[in-house]
Amino acid sequence: MSKQHESVLEREVIQSLNLGKEGLVVDGTLGDGGHAELILKNTIGVRVLGVDRDIKAIERAEKRLASFRDRITLVHGNFSDIKAILKEANEVNVDGLFLDLGVSSPQLDSPERGFSFMRNGPLDMRMDSSQKITAADLLIELSDEKLVSVIKEYGEERFSKRIVRAIRKEQRQGAIKTTLQLSNIILKVVHASKKTKIHPATRTFQALRIAVNDELEHIKKTLKNSVDILQESARIIVISFHSLEDRIVKNFFKSEEKGCICPPKIPICSCGHKQRLKIVTRKPITPSVEEMQNNSRASSAKLRVAERVYV
Repeated sequence: MSKQHESVLEREVIQSLNLGKEGLVVDGTLGDGGHAELILKNTIGVRVLGVDRDIKAIERAEKRLASFRDRITLVHGNFSDIKAILKEANEVNVDGLFLDLGVSSPQLDSPERGFSFMRNGPLDMRMDSSQKITAADLLIELSDEKLVSVIKEYGEERFSKRIVRAIRKEQRQGAIKTTLQLSNIILKVVHASKKTKIHPATRTFQALRIAVNDELEHIKKTLKNSVDILQESARIIVISFHSLEDRIVKNFFKSEEKGCICPPKIPICSCGHKQRLKIVTRKPITPSVEEMQNNSRASSAKLRVAERVYV
């Protein structure tokens, strides 16, 4: 049985949301409901709209949050569709948006989900099991060039060409269908680094997961849509776990903090761009040493906060 997902940066999330006695918080990455439970326990009249792509996560959170049934609404969907989700739920004013990006412990710990290179299972990696394309499908459908690009860019893997050559060699013998099969292929051509404890298959598995779920594009779309739904002084809280995610969040916050973005030589503004966010965290908040010791998953977490402004 998979263990319950351990929420990271709990105290920092509550402090950063800066909630009043009432209002609505959208938890776009509900997972097991850990952060949602934290918000509900630490407030009196605040309601939570919890969204997740994974129907299994919705089912687990429903049990966990049963005692808060009158203050929580659970939705199986993608956080990038937040405008449509709010409309369907008859909600207009949002006082906070929270996103805890990446993969959860129950997903990693369930072999049948195919996220982990440490547990044998089908090479799946779909967060939403109703989606058709799996990681195994991508290995077949992507060209050599595209697969190299995915592993290099999404996994930040410098041995991407070597890994793809090994994958193609194995595919001449038959399809790659399981997680350990792919992991073993990578282990044959990429050796563990003495400097880090990272498993040689980590970056490739990350890249395939991001590609299967189109994660980075969904993050970009969510951030863009989020600004439109937030009330004055409402905050966006984002926890990311690798540099690609964090870079997207940081750059988006910076771009929305700017007013006019016309070239300096143009005397009169023609872009019409107005500041929509104020950055609260100039540098990301990271876990304490104690938290990292108690929860290894927290070690790479970065929390960024921005506040909605109307000018």
